[in-house]
Order: sequence, then C-alpha cells, then structure tokens
Amino acid sequence: MALSRIAKAAFSRSQGRIATENCVHPMGLLRRGLPTGQPYHALLPSVTASNGFSRIGRADVFGVESRGISHTPSREYPPSAQAIEDDLYAEADDGARLPGLEPTKPGQKPRVVVLGTGWAACRFLKGLDAKLYDIVCISPRNHMVFTPLLASTCVGTLEFRSVAEPVSRIQSALAGAPDSYFYLANCTGIDTDKHEVHCESVPSTGLAYDPYRFKVAYDKLVIAAGADPLTFGIKGVQEHAMFLREVHHAQEIRRKLLLNLMLSESPGISEEEKKRLLHCVVIGGGPTGVEFSGELSDFIMRDVRQRYSHVKDHIQVTLIEANEILSSFDVGLRQYATNHLTKSGVRLVRGVVKEVLPEKILLSDGSCVPYGLLVWSTGVGPSKFVKSLDLPKSPGGRIGVDEWLRVPSVEDVFALGDCAGFLEHTGKPVLPALAQVAEREGKYLANLFDEIGKQNGGKAHCARNVTLGDPFVYRHLGSMASVGRYKALVDLRQSKDASGISMAGFISWFIWRSAYLTRVVSWRNRFYVAVNWATTLVFGRDNSRIG
Repeated sequence: MALSRIAKAAFSRSQGRIATENCVHPMGLLRRGLPTGQPYHALLPSVTASNGFSRIGRADVFGVESRGISHTPSREYPPSAQAIEDDLYAEADDGARLPGLEPTKPGQKPRVVVLGTGWAACRFLKGLDAKLYDIVCISPRNHMVFTPLLASTCVGTLEFRSVAEPVSRIQSALAGAPDSYFYLANCTGIDTDKHEVHCESVPSTGLAYDPYRFKVAYDKLVIAAGADPLTFGIKGVQEHAMFLREVHHAQEIRRKLLLNLMLSESPGISEEEKKRLLHCVVIGGGPTGVEFSGELSDFIMRDVRQRYSHVKDHIQVTLIEANEILSSFDVGLRQYATNHLTKSGVRLVRGVVKEVLPEKILLSDGSCVPYGLLVWSTGVGPSKFVKSLDLPKSPGGRIGVDEWLRVPSVEDVFALGDCAGFLEHTGKPVLPALAQVAEREGKYLANLFDEIGKQNGGKAHCARNVTLGDPFVYRHLGSMASVGRYKALVDLRQSKDASGISMAGFISWFIWRSAYLTRVVSWRNRFYVAVNWATTLVFGRDNSRIG
C-alpha cells in the first residue's frame, strides 16, 4: 500500500545516518520523509530517542483524540529502521486496529449511537435525555433537511439555509458534552456481536488517507439511515435525472434551470433547441412532484415572463405519471389539482418511462419527450446500506422491527424512519415513507429510551428485563400539498377510505403555509422562512446563478 512504499523509501534514505549518529533528533525521521498524513489504521509515528531505543508514539495531528478517538498503545523497538518498518507494515495490515471509541466502562453513562440525521433521527435526538446517555451521531451530513419546503428553494422562493437545521442545534450535547460527538462519516457495517459500527469519513476530506476509517462501540444502536430514490432499474435515470431529497439536489436543479434560461437567449440557438432547453420534465405525480411542478409554474408566470421575455413563450413544464397524480388524496382534491395545474401551464402526461437518454425520454408507448431539465420523484426504497445489513427485512426490503421498533433478531438495535418497517408477524402494515411517520417514531423511541435509562437498562445487554410500556401506534394526521399560485390541498382524513375534512384553494394554502411554518425546527429558521416568503411576495424571486 501507499503507506508501506513511502515508509520504506524514507527509512532507506535515513538508515545509514541512524547507524552513525549517537543521537536522533525527535523530528529527524519525520523531516527525512516519513508520511505526514494519518492513515485510518495506524496514526503517525513520532520518533524519540531514549537510552539507545526508539519509541513509536502516535501523534494526534488531526485532533481526533480530543473527540474521543482512542488508539493502539505504543510499544518499544530496537533502533533498527527495518524493525520499525516491519511494525508499520504489520499495523497497517491489521484491520482490527482501527481507531475508534471503545466500549463504555463501569461508571460511565451508556452510549447511544444514531445513524442518520433525517426526520426520524433528529426527532429522536431532540427528545433523548443527555443526562441519561452519551450520544454519538454518525451521518454524511451535519444537518436536517426540512423536506416539505425543499421544492421552494429550487426556484428561489426560499433560501437554502432556511430548510437546513444543524444537528448540533437540535441536540446541544453533540456540541458541548464531553463524551458526545458528531462524526461526518458513512456507516459501512455493523458488528452486532461486538456491539460496534464501522465507519469511513465522507470522500474528499483532504486527509492523507481517504477515506479515513474508524469504529464506534455502542450500548444502544438506532438505525435511521433513510432511503434512496426509487429508479425501478430504468436505464439512464441515475446518469441523467436529478433527484429532490437533499439541499445539494435543490442547488443542482436551480443552477441547471437558470443556466438553461440564460443559454437559450444566446444568438444562433435554433427554435427546436430553445424548446428543448426550456422544457422542464417532472417524473412522478406524488406530493413532491406536484409541489415542484406548482412552484415551477408559479416561477414561470411571475418571474420568467418578466425577466426572460425573449424566451418566455418557449418554457414549458410537463408532469409524467403512470397512474393518477396525488393518488392518496381525495378524488375531488385530485381533480382540483389536475385542473389547477393545467390552467397554470403544466402539461399532464400519463405514461411509463422506458429509458432516459441525455436529451430525451423514451416512454413505453414509443413516444419521445425532449428535455432540458429532468427531475425524478417517484418515491423511495431501501438504500444499498440497508440492503447490505444482515438483519431481518420487512415487506419491501426495509429493516424489520417489532411493535417497540426493536430489531428482534439482535440485541440493543432499533430502527425507525424510512429504512424500517414492521415485520409480518406483528400484524401491522409497513408505514408510508412520510415525514410525519418518521417524526412520530422518533418521538416515541426517545420516550422509550428515557424509560429504559431510568430502569438502568441503558448499558449493553441490560434491557432484557426492562418494562417497555405501550407499543408504537401510528395515527395519520392528514396530508397537504401546494399546487402553486396561492392554492393548496388539505386532506385531513386518517386513511384513504375514511371520511373527514377535505378542502382546496386559498384558505388551504394559508393553512399549508401556517402548518409548515410551525413545524420548522428552530425559531431561527422560522424567522428565515417568514422573511423569505415576505421578500418573494414584495420583490419576486432572485434569479442569480451562483456556482
């Protein structure tokens, strides 16, 4: 490996001088070429001379020891460069010597490890009592995304920071408690026998060894790793379509949309190419697809026609759905949404995508749809990480859980959110991948952990005789969706076939905005959202293309 080659070359250059000098400067070997990075399995050696022997110690050059990462103890070797080199080789090839957090000791608080920073994970973190537990959160992003308002950021109705909430603000212990940490990393595996999770840092960190790998021991593990967009194995979707689940997705969509608008005004562009560049296609007629289509149509009507008058007649939005749009809503609301979107200039097409090419979509009926911007919003399914876990699966491939959100085949492991579903033997259906489901599960599990902690069951293998209380029960509170131009749908039925209040129009839009404004996590972001809405109302949307 790279470390071995660098070390060998460095020691070969310095071996002659080591043999002739009576004393070695503490940093001498480092100056002569030892690697200055820190690999994931063997931290940088610092060489000190002491009575004719050299001691290999590990330098905390990245400050990881200050965040609880422990390392293999140092040992003594004769002053032979080859012996030191051989030790580096052995330590580099020993995967068991990953740095990390060791198991908690008697007298320490039990450690809860949370995988993810989505709705379920963050609601759990918010409710968990940091006086009872040390908390470690591991995720490739350090914030929660308020997904119901994410579509608004694509066209400039809201700024991106308005929908991103830092996880350290949700659970303050992650920022200040001595034994609670947040690690920007991906979980690559779980050893349920040893109560350990194996992780690697996010790519392109700038570390000398990328990715940096480590492990974390847990007393209780909560898997809330979310889900991935469903592509149904259709060729070309991953390569050419854009998704709408993260802030960086919204940023990519915004940049692409504004780029196409500006390129279409370039001299010499044919009419056909203008129409293609300015054709925005949305695949999927669920709430996300409909809300994004509504935001796009509103952006076109209010802003594009004023600021891009040369191409205003070429821009078009097409929504493609295999069945009916908003299939979970009341029939009357679906018809209202269809009529409103059509009046707003959104073309509704019923069809099934067969293949996605760089500049056009092929449908199953043989028709071809050119596009300049393609947004894919057809629901979510199990991620590669969830599929790789050797845990029981519920129908649909999610991690199987019982009525208390425990993974029954292993001890001290819980799962919730979009990555979890009830096992068949519970008699409960797999719940939909909705924010309110994830939030309710997170709140329930936080209360359950508090009860476990108060009964001294927080440590590993100590919750077998703990009274868990009532199982989790989900009650649907209703659904809402904006369709653009100050109109929205509100469906307060508890199920598709139940009776209840259903309404549409301006009053529904006001309820939709009020409800989501109150659900934004912090007062800071509520202020941002309210100010952004007011600014857009008065001055219109910002059309600056940055990045």
